Amino acid sequence: MTAAVNTKPVNTTGAYVVAPESELRVAARRARSRRTAWIWVGRILVAVLVIGGWQSLTATGVVDKFFYGQPSGIWDSLVHLFTAGSAFGSIWDNLWITVQEAFYGFILGTIAGVVVGILLGSNRYLAAVFGPYIKVVNSIPRIVLGSIFIVAFGLGVFPKVLLASVLVFFVVFFNAFQGVREVDQNLVANVRVLGASPLQVARHVTIPSAMTWIIASLHTAFGFAIIGALVAEVLGAQQGIGLIISQAQGSFDPNTVFACMVIMAVVTLGAEYLITLLERVLLKWRPPNRSEAQAI
Repeated sequence: MTAAVNTKPVNTTGAYVVAPESELRVAARRARSRRTAWIWVGRILVAVLVIGGWQSLTATGVVDKFFYGQPSGIWDSLVHLFTAGSAFGSIWDNLWITVQEAFYGFILGTIAGVVVGILLGSNRYLAAVFGPYIKVVNSIPRIVLGSIFIVAFGLGVFPKVLLASVLVFFVVFFNAFQGVREVDQNLVANVRVLGASPLQVARHVTIPSAMTWIIASLHTAFGFAIIGALVAEVLGAQQGIGLIISQAQGSFDPNTVFACMVIMAVVTLGAEYLITLLERVLLKWRPPNRSEAQAI
């Protein structure tokens, strides 16, 4: 279709003007640009209201800044961390340790979650056998697992990676499992009739069909990887952002705690952006959903 109909009549006979496709594309781009601009206006407005209100309430004494910190104090803590460092070394070294732990935990948990989720989702017997054990492990408080890992493996990077991977595993596993269960069984049966092996069915039908579920879980999974690394560092570590948070908490320094949270929030947003790019690459074959189609 190379043209669309403009709904505005141009004469008394009720005739309509046929607009060129290029004009429609330009109008669509302008509409998207306006929408994006208004989105950023809203985001900035929310940030100004939250930060400005926080600063005003603490400055006037309505909220006690000793317990809740203050935006200006958080900024000072950020400047101090990036210029003078912390008691445990450069902020960059500590940040690199935490990011490594979260990244390795994210990769390990994602791979394990995808493999186990697809395996159990495709095999009802294995799902029935291992299902109760997975539910039992999932019910164990993560802070307890972190303590066990640190007691067993020490204060190094490995126990932090393990705890992060456990948090990621269950997020990815349940999405992969459900994604496999949602695959059209008629399509699977037709492929098998055509002579496809179980591996070919998994490669060409099951995994692509479940990929939307799996990719959707990754947006949440990296945040859980960060949480796992930080919690494990708070429980016991030699370096890391979690250790700085634990030390600031012990010295009643909420500004540094919030400053570390800001740093990790920026890291998480960066990872979210990269995951979004990965999603576009892996799911470029997928037809646009309703919200995406409206923007075209």
